[in-house]
Amino acid sequence: MRIKLPHIPYIANKIMLDIANSSFIEIKDQLEKLNQSVKNVLEKDAMNEKKLDERVKELLEEQEEEMELMQVDRKNMFWLVKKKLANDFGVILNSEDRHNHLAHQILNELIENDFINFVVSENRVKNLIFLSIENYLKIYEKLEDEVYDKISNYKTKPIPGSEEYELIFEKLYQEELRKKGMF
Repeated sequence: MRIKLPHIPYIANKIMLDIANSSFIEIKDQLEKLNQSVKNVLEKDAMNEKKLDERVKELLEEQEEEMELMQVDRKNMFWLVKKKLANDFGVILNSEDRHNHLAHQILNELIENDFINFVVSENRVKNLIFLSIENYLKIYEKLEDEVYDKISNYKTKPIPGSEEYELIFEKLYQEELRKKGMF
């Protein structure tokens, strides 16, 4: 599953909570510094994929007439081109491999900035970070559905996409994350 920009703060919080609650990791600096460092790694990765998507769209737009003439499925062509260009943009398309790579990058960032100490193997700490990412992504859709259901039960339903809707959604989403111990 793809990590989207709006979810980065929540994933970073989940990673920070798991690190803080770990018995084998000592935090040497302020949690906010660690959190920002994690966000930076995740944002960089998300922006690389965004740049890749934009480049693929440009290439497909350049070939629009030929694709229509040949009756090529745009969605399939998008994925074929994206797969071809992914390495050039440093994007790993396989979710598990990507999350593993991100966990390794986050761990390296935390070590290089001397934010943490640990008495176990680096692999165990990396696995903790990996599982934080995976666990968040597994439940986020469920949480979003719960929030949508709550909003749909409002007497005066806010208009989807409006500022009011976004504020209500964000508040309820954070409440659900708190209930799950992820915020």
